[in-house]
Amino acid sequence: MKTALPNSTDAVHAGVLRQRPSHTLAPAIAQTATYTFANTADLERYFAGGDADPERQEYGRYGNPTVREVEQRIAALDRAEDALLFASGMAAVTTTAFALLKAGDHVILFRDVYRRTRQFVINVLSRLGVEHTLIDPGAFDQLEAAIRPRTRFALSESPTNPYLHCIDLSRFAEICKKARVKTVVDATFATPFNSDPIGRGIDLVVHSASKYLSGHNDVLGGAVSGSSALISLIRDMRSVLGSIMDPHAAALIGRGMKTLALRVERQNATGLAVARALEAHPAVERVFYPGLPSHPDHKVAAEQMRGFGGVVSFTVRGGREAASRVVDGTRIAAIAPSFGGVETLIEQPCIMSFHELSDEQLAAIGISPALIRLSVGIEETEDVVRDVLGALDALGGA
Repeated sequence: MKTALPNSTDAVHAGVLRQRPSHTLAPAIAQTATYTFANTADLERYFAGGDADPERQEYGRYGNPTVREVEQRIAALDRAEDALLFASGMAAVTTTAFALLKAGDHVILFRDVYRRTRQFVINVLSRLGVEHTLIDPGAFDQLEAAIRPRTRFALSESPTNPYLHCIDLSRFAEICKKARVKTVVDATFATPFNSDPIGRGIDLVVHSASKYLSGHNDVLGGAVSGSSALISLIRDMRSVLGSIMDPHAAALIGRGMKTLALRVERQNATGLAVARALEAHPAVERVFYPGLPSHPDHKVAAEQMRGFGGVVSFTVRGGREAASRVVDGTRIAAIAPSFGGVETLIEQPCIMSFHELSDEQLAAIGISPALIRLSVGIEETEDVVRDVLGALDALGGA
């Protein structure tokens, strides 16, 4: 069943205040570290929970009006009760984990989650007495078998990085709800315009706001959306850890979100066009894009996604050296990490993300030295396709 997804009108207006202080059209940046009170009675009323403004804050680590407005906009796009912003995507993940876990608890990760998330669970949480189980992408039989009495949440991405695996979100939610296990989905690749995890029963949705939400490769940020009860727990932990977003970063992300639907629509179209062109090129060994029938999760993605996103991964014939030549041969695509911005970016994961690993170690985690990840921007679709195919054509008989 397809659920209602936001549109361009939502990107501009959903969650936006109808009337701002001083009647400004654009939000002001509340550049303040602290907040004032008129007198002692005003202060005591605030701490007693009787202040007329439910969004009023005492100190900048606990909240900010600019940040709060963008949080409410993200919640509206995610169809969630509430949302929080953080200084980075990893701050969103780690703060959420600290809010939901204690020593002796257990978490489940699909093993293809972002490598820093995996490292945090394996190297940090384990030192604090939190156990974990890694399961294969989309392996729901393994998920059911891994659940324990102390399992607190299961985390997956959809689509994943870099092979774009997509999981059945409704099935994921159903299995975990029966066991009273919370579900967390990193939907950075999908964005609120291509996928609706909350509508399919997922408890918490994470975004790296540095990517599609901001859309311009110029700001770091992270977001978590979910029920008011869960978000309240995470907000309390954020106040302790100090991982709240800066108001200037929030303003940039809020501005970028206004064009989110337009950008994602173009990136969906370009991503699919590039994937189809790559699959037909003789120098390409395999393409990983959920919009292609050849992708193992195409059926799931087609059922629950509006579009398939702007990231295409592919392997080339000729191994590591050939992949490097393709990366170096592009003219529009810039060699850089990250994705989701207006510029097309390209990288070779074995060098950009896993430079310290040998080919044998790369094989152990499923990363081919010949793998290339392309994140398309909003340039003309034909120009991006021509750029990548030209770099492939230059391989010749390699």
